[in-house]
Amino acid sequence: MRVDQPSRKLAPLPAQRESDATEPLVIIVDDDAAVREALSELILSAGFQPVSFASTQEVLHAGVLDSPGCLILDVRMPGASGLHLQHHLARRGNLKPIIFLTGHGDIPMTVEAMKAGAVDFLTKPVRDQTLLDAVIAGIALDAARRAEGLVVKRNLERLETLTHREREILREVAHGRLNKQIAFDLSISEVTVKLHRSNVMRKMEAGSIGELIRAWETLPLAMREVGAPGF
Repeated sequence: MRVDQPSRKLAPLPAQRESDATEPLVIIVDDDAAVREALSELILSAGFQPVSFASTQEVLHAGVLDSPGCLILDVRMPGASGLHLQHHLARRGNLKPIIFLTGHGDIPMTVEAMKAGAVDFLTKPVRDQTLLDAVIAGIALDAARRAEGLVVKRNLERLETLTHREREILREVAHGRLNKQIAFDLSISEVTVKLHRSNVMRKMEAGSIGELIRAWETLPLAMREVGAPGF
């Protein structure tokens, strides 16, 4: 496989403050040393930070899979395949974007990888720009997922500050129930409902009912179901 130099200089991603995030890594996993070297040089030339491994076992033991960034992953390698690594990460809840790059792809394999969430499935040899476009898309997807995860984490922390009754009120408000309906269902006064709703708005740091509902919708589905623990 030969990796050509980029035909045009890529615009770098927006700079991140050191306090905001770690620099994203492009993790390369391929059993061919020449491919790893060529890919690393290409990634560096585009302004990204590569790190490479010869097998899925190596990358699993390196402690880099939770870092921001994406994976460039060969499919067929000695030991566990790239598809096995994809499934392993999915079982752990690690949604790191994966770009498959292989000389041995076929349609069923491509379909399996894409259904499991791969960013792209490319065959060797591949145009430099095609691969770099996939890398940029993978890094952007990872950044968006991490930002979403921070929102969920923040809302879960705020949820923990609510009393049991306030959580009941939150659920009812999120379901579009009126104060008088909530009061009737919970056998409390409408004034009490308004008081609890005000406390919910303050603790969830929501400036409007719309913001409160959006915060509710970021919570895991299992937590929003009737009878969920804590509600």
